[in-house]
Amino acid sequence: MSEDLLRYDILIQDALRGAVKKILAEVGRTGLPGDHHFYIAFDTNAPGVRISQRLKERYPQEMTIVLQHQFWDLAIGEHAFEVGLSFGGVPEKLLVPYSAIKGFFDPSVQFALEFDPGKTAEELPEELLEAVEELAKVEQEHAENEAKSDDAPKPLEIASKEDGDGDEKAETPASGSDSGGEVVSLDAFRKKT
Repeated sequence: MSEDLLRYDILIQDALRGAVKKILAEVGRTGLPGDHHFYIAFDTNAPGVRISQRLKERYPQEMTIVLQHQFWDLAIGEHAFEVGLSFGGVPEKLLVPYSAIKGFFDPSVQFALEFDPGKTAEELPEELLEAVEELAKVEQEHAENEAKSDDAPKPLEIASKEDGDGDEKAETPASGSDSGGEVVSLDAFRKKT
């Protein structure tokens, strides 16, 4: 028997991934028809996959998502799809390259496809990989800045109070603590008529 130099196995898998892409694109345009819904399993370590660190720790190798009742912002790209899902009440955004998909199953019609994630003729473009890495860095910096700002002193806020004679007064900080601030009557800024 001759060696398969054309790599039919890879060509067929790429064609079937293209079918998954078309199915998701249709659902993105029109929503899920009838009782259709999908289980999509993917390799969480595949190049280009973007999931939160929390999900990465929980699913270090493979993850299966369900697109049925509660998903949003399904966006279909040339090489990957992005979707919003809730995990334990926490909303998450996932980016999954088609090449990372290991399985696609629609139980409403018993339709299933299985993929070998390492075998694909389609390589993710370098720009996508760089964009995913850059976005991950920005998200990490944002999370670090949020953590730092939680520890930092709160900014001054303006709270209104009424004194005994019905005049509104502004006070800073909002907590009302004695910070040496001056209480200023809002009447000082009102137009005199």
